[in-house]
Amino acid sequence: MKKGFGIKEVVAMGIGTALFVVLTNVQIPLVVVPNTALQPRMAILAFFSAIFGPIVGAVIGLLGHALGDAIFYGSVWWSWVFPEAVIGIAIGFFANRFAVREGGFTAKNIVMFNIVQIVANAIAWIGVAPLLDILVYSEPANKVFAQGAFAFLGNILVIGILGTILLSVYSKISGRSSDLKTEE
Repeated sequence: MKKGFGIKEVVAMGIGTALFVVLTNVQIPLVVVPNTALQPRMAILAFFSAIFGPIVGAVIGLLGHALGDAIFYGSVWWSWVFPEAVIGIAIGFFANRFAVREGGFTAKNIVMFNIVQIVANAIAWIGVAPLLDILVYSEPANKVFAQGAFAFLGNILVIGILGTILLSVYSKISGRSSDLKTEE
């Protein structure tokens, strides 16, 4: 994968953010804890982050969540926006190692991807989100740590299943078409 930041990354940020926003209302509520749900949009965040890197992941997580909240709910809950940027950055940081674009998203890389996404989700939802909820919104600790734990579990399932499938399929297609070159 070429290093750097160019038009492909800008387009990926736009498409990824738009998909993330559109999928904001596609969720399966986790009725055990309020305001938590399985969200397919997290697979989109992981997909673009694993292909295009940490900047693209950060922008999609940050803008996608903020715009989705603003459009569908009327306000932005910032303590849950920043953790999604953290996930995008963390997964994107390992993009080169996943070898998705090169068609090398094999069993070893799938395991590495899932370890990275589990650790990223743990940091984001068991650490960052509850702490920001307490510091910024003065939310009760027991409530926000319960929400964070369920958000963590839901996100690792969604990313682990849907994200892995999306990346595997894309890697197979990308690997086969790697002989195409841009004309100058």
